[in-house]
Amino acid sequence: MYTFSNKLKTFSIALIILGLIGVGYGFMTSHKSLDDVKTMLAEESSAHGGGHGEVTAHEVVAGHDNDTHSENKGAEVSEHHGDEHAKHVQHQIANRPWSALYVAAFFFMMIALGVLAFYAIQFAAQAGWSPVLFRVMEGITAYLLPGALIVLGIAVASGTSWLGGHYNLFVWMDPEVVAHDKLIQGKSGFLNMTGFIIRGLIFIAGWCTYRYFARKFSIAQDNADVNDNRNFKKLFRISAAFLVFYIYTESMMSWDWIMSVDPHWFSTLFGWYVFASMFVSGITVIALVTIYLKSKGLLPHVNDSHLHDLAKFMFGISIFWTYLWFSQFMLIWYSNIPEEVTYFVTRFQDYQLPFLGMVVMNFVFPLLLLMNSDYKRIPWFVIMAGIVILCGHYIDIFNMIMPATVGDRWFIGIPEISSIMLFAGLFILVVFTALTKAPLLPKGNPFIKESEHFHY
Repeated sequence: MYTFSNKLKTFSIALIILGLIGVGYGFMTSHKSLDDVKTMLAEESSAHGGGHGEVTAHEVVAGHDNDTHSENKGAEVSEHHGDEHAKHVQHQIANRPWSALYVAAFFFMMIALGVLAFYAIQFAAQAGWSPVLFRVMEGITAYLLPGALIVLGIAVASGTSWLGGHYNLFVWMDPEVVAHDKLIQGKSGFLNMTGFIIRGLIFIAGWCTYRYFARKFSIAQDNADVNDNRNFKKLFRISAAFLVFYIYTESMMSWDWIMSVDPHWFSTLFGWYVFASMFVSGITVIALVTIYLKSKGLLPHVNDSHLHDLAKFMFGISIFWTYLWFSQFMLIWYSNIPEEVTYFVTRFQDYQLPFLGMVVMNFVFPLLLLMNSDYKRIPWFVIMAGIVILCGHYIDIFNMIMPATVGDRWFIGIPEISSIMLFAGLFILVVFTALTKAPLLPKGNPFIKESEHFHY
């Protein structure tokens, strides 16, 4: 049995406390008055030689030179547009702590969901190499229920005034925006608060119901007679059924929880793209937790061949993610349809460093670090590659959310780092507590001997 060390528990609680303090600070400092924003924009305009954040009379009254009152009207229109721009920036600044919290919450939730899918695949495929890792996977998936509820809660709270939100993440939640937007009106049968909440609860209920019964049957199999594989067969059947449910709900979840922050934009490849990100992140965390437990003298039957296979999946799914990223990017960019290409134009203009840096971290680094078969067996090498992959996919989620919510007002500072600390601490606390609830070796699994003697 695994015992949650006091040092690790204290570390996780410290992360949660520091994260909460930082998140609170982020919310407190995000409320700026309109005059403060105007002053900030004026300072930015001066610093950039009048280029950034300034709306001039010439720009807004072009084409009205024949009007005898053009100068007065120009000044009035310029002032009006300046106020509107300042209000827009004010809202973007207020959105930042919500967005930072949401990005971190989704990132850690998707790790647990990716591990759950990988776990189900192992049972549906009746894989013989991986049973010694099943308890690690079950421990990580324990975070799914609280993590998913938190993501849904943040999304709903951001669009609910009595919970402190002011349509900070999803503009389609704002009745005033919908009233003046024909495109969102056409999608309102799907994009509405009631449907959003109901679908979210269905997703979470389905995922966590499978996780509950999978864990139940897995532990029951340990306590069954040697030749009694009924629980394993039940687990095989529900895993196959779950994967069908998962592939539909994961796609719909990615439309609801991520893609709808840009309600004018859509991609038919988006569900697969998010799946690849969560899948490789989940497998990476399995490898990191396994290495940690192995370093503590646990998981004696896990050998370098198991680590090699996990690293092989990290490498392979990173290539798969790159294929999906390039397919989505290349087709939209080449077709150059305005309502589609604006998604990437925004990211190239305002997010060039994180957008292109994320591609390097999620493709180039895994390619160079994990291509060699021998390197996949070296724990510290896999840890190094894993950290780069996880950082890269956090930035991937960051790039999906931030451009639509905070525009060019993004920065990785206290709200972002504190949100990561908060959910990292909660993730560690939940996962390692779950690992203490059952033996780390699923001895009743019919493939356990094959897994214990697995060599590649």
